Amino acid sequence: MPNATLGFRFSPALFLPLLSGVPLAGYAQTRPLSPDTTRRVQQLGEVVVAASKVEESILQSPVTVEKLNARQLRLTPAPSFFDAVEHLKGVQVVTPSLSFKVINARGFTNTTNVRFVQLVDGIDNQAPHIGGPIGNVLGPSDLDIGTVEIVPGTAAALYGLNAINGLANFSTRNPFLSEGLSVQQKVGVNHVNDPYTRARPFTESSVRYAKALSAKLAFKVNGTYLRGYDWMATDQTDINPNGNATTGLLGDDNPARDPVSSYGNESSNRSMLTLGGKAYQVARTGYRERDVVDYHLQTLRYDAALHYKLTQNAELAYTYRGSNFDNVYQRSNRFQLDNYHLQQHALQFTTPVVQARAYFTQENTGKSYNLRSAAENLDRSYKPDAQWNREYTAAWNAAVQNGQSVAQAHATARAAADAGRFQPGTPAFQQRLDSLTNINNWDQGAALRVRANLLHAEGQVNVGETLRRSTQVGFPTWADLLVGADYRTYYIEPDGNYFINPEQGQDPYSTLTYGKTGGFVQAGARLLPGEKLRLTATLRADKNDYFSTRFNPRFTAVYSPTQRHNFRVSYQSGYRFPSLFEGFSNVNSGQVKRIGGLRVMSDGVFENSYLRSSIDAFNAAVTRDRNTNGLTQTQAIAKNQGRLVKNPYTYLKPEYIKSLEVGYKAALLPGGRLLADVDFYYNTYRDFIAQVEAYVPVNSAGEPLNTGADLNGIATALNARSGQARYRLWTNSQSQVYNYGGSLGLRYDVTDGYLAGANVTYTRLDRTESGDGLEDGFNTPRWAYNLSVGNENAYKNFGFGLNYRWQAKYYSQTFLVSGYVPAYSTLDAQLSYRLPQPNLRFKLGASNVLNQYYVSYLGGPSIGGLYYLQVTYGL
Repeated sequence: MPNATLGFRFSPALFLPLLSGVPLAGYAQTRPLSPDTTRRVQQLGEVVVAASKVEESILQSPVTVEKLNARQLRLTPAPSFFDAVEHLKGVQVVTPSLSFKVINARGFTNTTNVRFVQLVDGIDNQAPHIGGPIGNVLGPSDLDIGTVEIVPGTAAALYGLNAINGLANFSTRNPFLSEGLSVQQKVGVNHVNDPYTRARPFTESSVRYAKALSAKLAFKVNGTYLRGYDWMATDQTDINPNGNATTGLLGDDNPARDPVSSYGNESSNRSMLTLGGKAYQVARTGYRERDVVDYHLQTLRYDAALHYKLTQNAELAYTYRGSNFDNVYQRSNRFQLDNYHLQQHALQFTTPVVQARAYFTQENTGKSYNLRSAAENLDRSYKPDAQWNREYTAAWNAAVQNGQSVAQAHATARAAADAGRFQPGTPAFQQRLDSLTNINNWDQGAALRVRANLLHAEGQVNVGETLRRSTQVGFPTWADLLVGADYRTYYIEPDGNYFINPEQGQDPYSTLTYGKTGGFVQAGARLLPGEKLRLTATLRADKNDYFSTRFNPRFTAVYSPTQRHNFRVSYQSGYRFPSLFEGFSNVNSGQVKRIGGLRVMSDGVFENSYLRSSIDAFNAAVTRDRNTNGLTQTQAIAKNQGRLVKNPYTYLKPEYIKSLEVGYKAALLPGGRLLADVDFYYNTYRDFIAQVEAYVPVNSAGEPLNTGADLNGIATALNARSGQARYRLWTNSQSQVYNYGGSLGLRYDVTDGYLAGANVTYTRLDRTESGDGLEDGFNTPRWAYNLSVGNENAYKNFGFGLNYRWQAKYYSQTFLVSGYVPAYSTLDAQLSYRLPQPNLRFKLGASNVLNQYYVSYLGGPSIGGLYYLQVTYGL
């Protein structure tokens, strides 16, 4: 179709404004357009910002970008815009909690995804000490969301700040352009047919009010309050099934059972007891997750913004966001987040050529606590390990003498040693749990007491446009030049358990700081007749405390033989610097000291420790030789000491990725009704930041053995719990990992208002060179696809939306548990009705409408159907 029939003139000037606040229609010709032509204008003229930090046509983006616009958000059957992100191609979402979902792309997913950046209007909404966002607790509500943009893949060259797997940017509604009162109420139910609890109510109330007080001054306020009952983690699969295989005790007879969703029976809660001449591994009894967590959740989110227009296209905005919430969170352990508080102050200045922002985020973990520490210290607080072991041994011996079998004797011994144990549901149990959750030492209690702050400032200037507007300096119309810089510092108030200040000469309780400075320059050119070829080159430099300067380049090319067909290729690299927790943690956790991998935190430990994996293998071999070969302990130690492996790892370095991506995006069929996007990428990673558990051999006084001590003395020490100083260290994998994948997305704007979509994503771990098993788990399904269809007005103001998602089974590898996550599929559905007067919208919907319970990762909760009715006024 010739350009003249579009009623819309494409030119480079269209894409120059930088978040100017000027609607796209402001650049269009003014003659009326037919409805069909209007739809095509929206399809071809849709713009994105996240890919290049400037407005550009979504068709001509140099990297793949997924977008949810206002129409798609209205059609989604997902309970919120944040849940709808899972339906985009190339995106993987895991669910630690009903109100806490984690977004990732292109592999290496985990529940604290510090490789994926989440922005709101360009502002990072992470919890500082975690290094990643807690779902959308500091983000916008459904009433204030404008658009969603996802960049699946490395974006570090432009954004730095660890965006090596991708980023999301949630744009909110400007009060100058969207005034009035909006109210939304959701009521619903989940846990239908859940064998572990009754059906539970769910409610969410939201309000938004925006007003332009004058042509220059406007404000908006938002509030959302959510209440519900969280998804429950109930997996009782034994993580330690072979703990007593040499004695023939398996399954329920295994006295060292360690169910996934049960705590207090982990490796640090086990002892080796000699019973009847054999060595048995025996674990404390522990508690189920549902015994030590309150699954009632609530989230209160609120924000207010004041916008002032200095000129027509220059705007200054101040935004305050805050959130108080309770839910369940997972890292290496699972946590009860209780009265957790986040707040953020942000100041932004935007013009067509300048963009600047500064923000300050404060985090207070409130009364949160570690579920594992709570469970193991509930056991130890009524009876210390040594006493429990003595009583267990005495009861076992008595039971065997009375003629009981070995397995029966272990059951009898456990019952005897557990006498006086706190029983879930009793006042004494709750009183002791409350007491432990206020003790800020995980060897004795369970409290998570962290106060952390983040200060960030950044700015960028469209130098090319500035020079073009200058009357004294000429700059080619076909060239672009963008420069930017940013600064970030974290401020931690040490609590003595989770963090200390390790700098020499500093008070351990003085404020700990950790910061970086970075910047980038991006040059571009539009070449060939009709500017069919767009080239950009970007170079970024970042200087992080404790590390030398790192450089990230990016090169992109987009070839558009016509405005409908666009081919793209990009190459870029990215670094991820250690988060606060990875660099500076100082946690006593279940008699294992978890310490950051920076030399300032762990000096000397790497050099003097032995891998726990080798110690476990050594001790298992010693036990086997004692139980099956009749060797004495001394003989077994001497025979197997060669199994011990000195810790080969060392202090932290940044992660590094190199990524090549090619893609094609087109608007096909008459009117451009079919939007097609295909991409393929190939990544290489090295220096994964991961954890290794290693033990330093110590003497009877708890002092490290001399590094020159003979191996037999070291082996004798490591064969006993008292001879081990246990550490969990953050370090780098020695592997180089390669992965690749691709995705295909189709969006078809059918006649009469129907919108249909389909996408498929393929993600594969290619190979691992020099694999040491320490690299992060890939934790990603090889195949996933989405199918969707909807119409806002299918019949007399009635609309509907359907989305079907399927993903293949995959191998999940985490510090908590490893194994296969079964394949699962979900069907989301909604039926809507719009009442034009008084501008009401009703939506009856469900996520996982068939209520087929599934887990999105091992160790996480079982997720069933959530059924809701939503009423919205004024949106």
